[in-house]
Amino acid sequence: MALALAITLASAAALILISSALASIVYFRRGCFRRGGDHQPADVERGTSTSRVADGPDSSIGTKDSPRRFHWSEIETLTRNFTSPVIGEGGFSTVYLSAPSSAVKVLLSSERLHRAFRLELDVLLRLHHPHIIRLLGFCDDRDGERGALVFEYIPNGSLHEKLHETLTPLSWPQRVSIAYKLATAMDYLHDGCDLQIVHGDIKASNVLLGEQLEPKLCDFGSARMGFSAAVQPRDAAHMVGSPGYVDPHYLRTGIVSKKSDVYSFGVLLLELITGGEAFCSEKEQLLTARMAPLLQNTARTLPEMMDPKLGMEYDAGEAAAMAAMAALCVGAQPSLRPSMADVLRLMREKVVSASLSDSISAVDLEKSKL
Repeated sequence: MALALAITLASAAALILISSALASIVYFRRGCFRRGGDHQPADVERGTSTSRVADGPDSSIGTKDSPRRFHWSEIETLTRNFTSPVIGEGGFSTVYLSAPSSAVKVLLSSERLHRAFRLELDVLLRLHHPHIIRLLGFCDDRDGERGALVFEYIPNGSLHEKLHETLTPLSWPQRVSIAYKLATAMDYLHDGCDLQIVHGDIKASNVLLGEQLEPKLCDFGSARMGFSAAVQPRDAAHMVGSPGYVDPHYLRTGIVSKKSDVYSFGVLLLELITGGEAFCSEKEQLLTARMAPLLQNTARTLPEMMDPKLGMEYDAGEAAAMAAMAALCVGAQPSLRPSMADVLRLMREKVVSASLSDSISAVDLEKSKL
């Protein structure tokens, strides 16, 4: 009964996805997509699929409960005076490989960027979750000129790479497990911290994968703390998400909330189901726009939606439930989108694969250790 209601609501939500998607495409065409307010490319922290690093040195450098404060001279040593291989860079940061299992993310200088660095650091120091990247250390002793963040090493690439840039596809159970574990991290951010946190840039390239393909959410440069329901930030240009994932409601109103993260999670679910990219720059096509007609009747259109790389190796009932949930998450009205707690409950009830059962028990065990 609950699933039937969810599918009905999802079908209604799908009817208004196309108009929202068209508005998003117009927004991107006009060049309004910026991060940090400057005409700079978005931060891209991507290494190779075999040596992905989430920005920092090995686990001996810091502990789970007490990230280490570095002196700038130590950052210079770790990066060999910034001559170590660069494994990622963006408009405002560079990530250096400093050892086989470590790296350092150095943020460029300016008063405004240092304020952003301090905000990101403040968020990271509050986070302790098995599926959120762990901060091992930091440096902020350069009088506002530079900052550095040191993170745990994540060896298996990003979810974006696994979905779109490798020949070996993720299996259906692996996709379900990744979605569920990521949802636990987002639920923790929204309602499990001392201050509620909106991530602001949920996307496949910000989900790193460990040795057993366990997801780790990273890049908190757009995060905001203290949100209750909705906030209209005055520095809205700093927090607009990424093409294909950004909430159309935000584009219309400038209002960012936890439901903006839920929207982005819904897009990521569609990626896991369909294998399509959130935004195709060549065709200027959003995945939500392409999937909207199919989401109106997933019982009939499911085979057309599914990632062809999966073949027939998926559970149709689970996939239909996931598609219905994705449609609810990307609905145009934020108030009608589920919370991340709702998403977890629906997955426990409707997505019953063996891998998800293992994921639930593992996550509960890991939480007990925090």
